[in-house]
Amino acid sequence: MLSVKILLAEDVHMVRGALVALLELEPDFEVVAAVDRGDRVVDAALEARPDVAVLDVDLPGVDGLTAAARLHERLPGCRTLILTSLGRPGTLRRALAAHVTGFLLKDAPSDQLAHAVRSVAQGQRVIDPQLALSAWDCPDNPLSPRELEVLRLAAQGADAAEIAGSLYLSKGTVRNYLTTIVAKLNARNRIDAVRIAEEAGWIP
Repeated sequence: MLSVKILLAEDVHMVRGALVALLELEPDFEVVAAVDRGDRVVDAALEARPDVAVLDVDLPGVDGLTAAARLHERLPGCRTLILTSLGRPGTLRRALAAHVTGFLLKDAPSDQLAHAVRSVAQGQRVIDPQLALSAWDCPDNPLSPRELEVLRLAAQGADAAEIAGSLYLSKGTVRNYLTTIVAKLNARNRIDAVRIAEEAGWIP
């Protein structure tokens, strides 16, 4: 029986250990790398050459979807399965845009993980049907990539000066972006804009 070589990315140490143990219970699985940050995924994959990368969507460094997109560019033969605790339709649409092959909720039964990994390794797409329908009905993200960067930093608690410093913009430009974002999302204010974007899955 040919083994499926797996790279796992999960930042919570105990969860990562449990997932490695769970995956290695399968006779045809071999976990060849396990990392705790999204910005370590590509280097680990280039060294270990996995067949499937199982990535948590919320990773430090870069998020799982960004890591998946970079991995697809550098190692297109490695398929990706995203794990998430929140089934937001916007997140699924971002996953599909990042060439993710599978998308699984963390509260799924453990046997579904093994089935999903095998299916993804064979080139099949694995997506929860209800989540797929939700994504179909979800409106398109109206924000530009730069507006998303600004809003992501605002969601982390950064003020206009801090956002300006991070993105090399003036404070006035940042305020203009925030005003535009609030208007585009029909939000009451910046906090409401963050809530709308997070619920839609447009920002991790």
